[in-house]
Formats: sequence, structure tokens, C-alpha cells
Amino acid sequence: MQRQVKREWLDSLPPDDTTAMRSRRDLHRVNACMGNPRILSNALQSAANGRPLRTLVELGSGDGHFLLQVVRRLTPPPRSARVLLLDRLSLVTSETEAAFRQAGWRAEPIQDDVFDWLRRAGSEPVDALVANLFLHHFTDDQLRELFRLAARRASVLVAVEPRRSSLALMFSRLLWAIGCNSVTRHDAVVSVGAGFAGSELAALWPPAPAGRWILAEESAGLFSHLFMAKLNR
Repeated sequence: MQRQVKREWLDSLPPDDTTAMRSRRDLHRVNACMGNPRILSNALQSAANGRPLRTLVELGSGDGHFLLQVVRRLTPPPRSARVLLLDRLSLVTSETEAAFRQAGWRAEPIQDDVFDWLRRAGSEPVDALVANLFLHHFTDDQLRELFRLAARRASVLVAVEPRRSSLALMFSRLLWAIGCNSVTRHDAVVSVGAGFAGSELAALWPPAPAGRWILAEESAGLFSHLFMAKLNR
């Protein structure tokens, strides 16, 4: 199955459209079925290797619900810990921010384009960049540029993406069974077609001296694809 990047319906809908709002709620169930909060939290703790995580940035954070499920699974953070929720839309509610505070993290929503933010974020220290069902929206050339910028901003990047496989494609066509609407069902099929397999993401990581970065890429769960880049210290 050759990788194909196509525009998803949700990306074309206004944020306050009722169908779009329903689709974003659908994604909470889809992530739970895929096991993505568990997959990403385990990978993030492995990458941290016991070091405290003080600043997490989620690229394409949406409403922040996914990262909230992740941080609740992490070891208790230091008092100054914060999450930056980066998205082109403003979707994070005050209730979600309060839930992060209860989990020990200060949430800072940022409405911006991911490339623009990475280019101008300056020297602000970031422990880890994370992404969930986000990288598959980009072409290979766009991902090369995103990774180049990410490698300058953080010592860890962890991403969970759709696996491009016949099993994942079959699952994407059965989302009606868990009540997902037409937008979610359409976009799920498109997402699998734009997903990843093998070591495709590692091949897009910027060249570096041997041993500088540790790259890991593998299938995760039944339907997900995990990529991790970690600076070798």
C-alpha cells in the first residue's frame, strides 16, 4: 500500500461546526481503542530514562484531551512542569486546563502553525515534543523540514501515528460500530492511507554524526505506528 496524503474533512470544517465537534469527540474513543495514550506515555517515560520532564509540547494538540490522558499515566511531575498545547485552532477549554492542573501540570494553549512556532520559538528549553495522529497530515518533504526544526528544539520526539496496513484499514471502516460520524469514518480511512510502516519516519530524520540520535520505529498495538527520536547523552 503506497502512502497517499489527502486532505481530511475535519480540517475543512469551522471549529464550531456541530459535525466537527462531534468528530473531535469521536477521536477520544478512537484513541482509546487504539491504545494511543498508553503507547505514547510508555514511550515517553522510556525516552526520559528517569529524568524529570518539565516541559512537554504537543504538536497538533486539538482540544488537549489526548495529552491529558498521557500525563495522567506519567510519574508525578516536578512542581514547575508545564505542557504547551500547540494547534492552529483554539480548542482547549478552561475545564481541560483545570484538569491538567489537578494532574500537576500547567497547561498553556498556543494557537499557531507548527512550522512557524518551531522556527521562532528561540532557545526556550523543551524536554520533549509529542504528536498523536498528526504527522501523517504532511508530505515527506514537509516532514523532513518539521524534523529538522524539531531536532533543534528538543532532545526527545515521540509520535504515535496510524499504521498503514490492511488490518488498520479494516478497523477504520468499522468505526460506525462505536458510533463515529461520517466525518470521522471518512478521515480514518484517509489517515490509514497516509500512515506509516517500517522505518519510513526514521528515514526522514535529518542526518547527524553517528550516534548523536537514537531512532526507534515500530508497530505498536494493533493499529498504531510508533516513532521515537532521542538525543544520545
